[in-house]
Amino acid sequence: QVQLVESGGGLVQAGGSLRLSCAASGSIFSVSAMRWYRQAPGKQRELVAIITSGGNTNYADSVKGRFTISRDNAKNTVYLQMNSLKPEDTAVYYCSAGLVYWGQGTQVTVSS
Repeated sequence: QVQLVESGGGLVQAGGSLRLSCAASGSIFSVSAMRWYRQAPGKQRELVAIITSGGNTNYADSVKGRFTISRDNAKNTVYLQMNSLKPEDTAVYYCSAGLVYWGQGTQVTVSS
């Protein structure tokens, strides 16, 4: 059974930065595409960023140029560096391994 644990969320002012981490247990990490999703109150969950097992990345248009996804296979951890945060980035952020396993989420709140 794979477990994903997110951390790094919090309250930050607009323009600030946060780095989210998602630590995975289990051996599938290195072969799985890892994704960060977010869900704001009253909205559907949306894909923020994806990184393949080979390191290719893709981002939602709303975060391009501000967010960076990366992974450390030796540590079974995926990161989401978030810069120039905006109030509309406020959401619960979730990581996913292969769209099969999901973390519990971490709250990010950006104040204006």
